[in-house]
Amino acid sequence: MSNPVKGTGRAAAGKAPVVVVAGGGSAGHIEPALALADAVKRLRPDATVVALGTERGLENKLVPARGYPLELIPPVPMPRKPTPELLRLPLKVRDSVRKTREVLDRVGADVVVGFGGYVALPAYLAARGRVPIVVHEANQSPGLANKVGARFARRVGVAVPGTPLPKAEVVGIPLRPSITTLDRAALRAEARAHFGLDPDAPTLLVFGGSQGAVSINNALSGAAKDFADAGVGVLHAHGPKNTLVVQEFPGKPAYVPVPYLERMDLAYAAADATVCRSGAMTVAEVTAVGLPAVFVPLPYGNGEQATNARPAVDAGAALMVEDADLTPAKVAELVIPLVTDADRVAKMSAAAVGMGHRQADEVLAKIVLEAAGA
Repeated sequence: MSNPVKGTGRAAAGKAPVVVVAGGGSAGHIEPALALADAVKRLRPDATVVALGTERGLENKLVPARGYPLELIPPVPMPRKPTPELLRLPLKVRDSVRKTREVLDRVGADVVVGFGGYVALPAYLAARGRVPIVVHEANQSPGLANKVGARFARRVGVAVPGTPLPKAEVVGIPLRPSITTLDRAALRAEARAHFGLDPDAPTLLVFGGSQGAVSINNALSGAAKDFADAGVGVLHAHGPKNTLVVQEFPGKPAYVPVPYLERMDLAYAAADATVCRSGAMTVAEVTAVGLPAVFVPLPYGNGEQATNARPAVDAGAALMVEDADLTPAKVAELVIPLVTDADRVAKMSAAAVGMGHRQADEVLAKIVLEAAGA
């Protein structure tokens, strides 16, 4: 087992840096972590990037698929309200921190980069005083893990101005090159063929995050006949734990339900507009590719999803509908007139372009490598 690294070890001696990223749980935490990992490898091909995760997180699928080693640690869920679980939290934290520290020592970590969520808190506590820490916060309202981590981080990167964390530097949200360099028009024919969509019909992309959203599923599938009658094709990712059966209308553009979208680049290229949640990662990707959106913020938490969506709405690139107001009738009234109006789609797309975070991956990667001493 290697000795604990204090920021003056392997990387500072000119050897290949070892970067540990902590961003497990949901795709909103994992994808920026992987985009950062890719950027680190572009800047320092000799670098080693190791991801931390838990047994139940989506990282078990996404991280190995991107070619990075995954180390599993016990999760530390943070209860939102006083519960018996809260009384057991100190023991869970101590156990997870101990096991995380073992991982950091074993891989010879030069820097730990946290993106919030269940994995980040034990990573920050395990690294404190031993390994330099960099925090990235995607939401304007930071979560508890990043509030803790920022207190003793060397650098703190945030997505938007006004994020209340110490030492905050606005860097944007790291995105995959397949998103930031996406030419939707050039890929449209291939993308629609890939999903079995009508090649010429106005097309709507629907998704509710990596796990889907029941309210969005019900409202959009409930408007299937309205879409068919309006000549609109639909690509709908309903979530791997949900099912969605939609009536077929012969001779009309297809309504295509899928559990999960492995190729978000092709999904974005196939669409003229989207209905989706407004997690920070989703808003960054949708605006970066210039896709007009109807955002339906998650009605839980501290309201961060509505805050995420507001700049795009104010810029004329998106609309916003409260979750409780999203019904099949609302979809027919609001979404169908948007996706079938080519001039309106073009104006909203133009407003969205440039609002994304196209250089954030390499900006953050340089911060991380500097913190590692590389």
